[in-house]
Amino acid sequence: MTPTTATAAEPAPAPSTPQSPPGLGERITRALVGAAVGDALGGPVEGWTPEQITERHGGRVTGIVGPWHGENWRTARPIAPYHKGDGHVTDDTLMTHALVRVYDRVRDHLDAYAVADHLVPDLLSPRWIPELEAEALPLQRIFLAEKWIVARLHYGHVDPREAGAGNIVNCGAAMYMAPVGLVNAGHPEAAYAEALEIAAPHQSSYGREAAGVFAAAVAAACHPGATPDAVIDAALALAKDGTRSAIEEVCEVASHHDDFEAALAPLRAAVEPFDTVGPDYRSPSLGARRPSRLHAIEELPIALGMLLVGGGDYRRTVLGSVNYGRDCDSIATMSGAIAGALGSEVPADWAATVAEASRLDLHAPARTLARVAREVFARDLERRRSHEEAFAALAGTR
Repeated sequence: MTPTTATAAEPAPAPSTPQSPPGLGERITRALVGAAVGDALGGPVEGWTPEQITERHGGRVTGIVGPWHGENWRTARPIAPYHKGDGHVTDDTLMTHALVRVYDRVRDHLDAYAVADHLVPDLLSPRWIPELEAEALPLQRIFLAEKWIVARLHYGHVDPREAGAGNIVNCGAAMYMAPVGLVNAGHPEAAYAEALEIAAPHQSSYGREAAGVFAAAVAAACHPGATPDAVIDAALALAKDGTRSAIEEVCEVASHHDDFEAALAPLRAAVEPFDTVGPDYRSPSLGARRPSRLHAIEELPIALGMLLVGGGDYRRTVLGSVNYGRDCDSIATMSGAIAGALGSEVPADWAATVAEASRLDLHAPARTLARVAREVFARDLERRRSHEEAFAALAGTR
């Protein structure tokens, strides 16, 4: 398969004006492109602290930067010989686009069996992998927690609804759930339920919970007139256990900041009691990533906190997420998706650079998902009307 370069097979949605808020297609585009660009910006500084990022780059990251280890990126970390940086997306975007392709095949709401029947084969199909600078199976790039899906479903034939049990608990399922929120645009409760179902083959405990809450946040952001505060309220209305507590604590701290520089340390301090990984991201504690009703993944609460700090503005929100360090590619993927769904514009130069460097058409998945979302909504209307008629007949109210 020949790697594809960024193209524009169909025109992008017309830009909005103050009199014309972003519509469904434009919000989906900004959310998915925003997620990919955030992913690419965060990739090269993933795993490091804000202080280390400042020392390495001579200040805060303000755009696309090169690999942390420079020209030695192939050999500096043999276990992960990936070209992170220079505008390359990571596994967050690979998984997000794979889920869009599943929606394109099913053209309806998804369940755990759709993961087994469609997502797993997609991960075993050759594609251009930007960080490998080669065509390869996505399976050969994704993290061990994502390889779990293939091992359990393709080789182990485990019930898809139960396959996530036993996996390490991390942000792996949450990081690619933006399409679920977009298909359920404006309906966070439906997005939450569908994401929990889709995440079942992948994650359990607070990892699965984060997937549901992130999808709900994206769906809430699509609501006309939505604000960052409204997104947080929607997330808290659905979140359970440690995930809810972590979001509450982080967002309370975030509400007192409008500059990410001053917010970096306070946000980390707020989420630390809920984060099992510990202070050294590259050397997790012995209790890391185990199921718990008291803990939460770090990435989602911080993404929501940065959304508040940035006031929903894409650039401010994503740069805060990137400079936070630690798992900042996933944090920026999530915060970028939500800011984009709110309607904030993704810097065109960043998007163009990421598309060219990654050899991906970042707009094509959005066009596909917009069509699917409209079809699914039409199906939902038919199903709801059928239910109304049946219930009215049963209840004698016709």
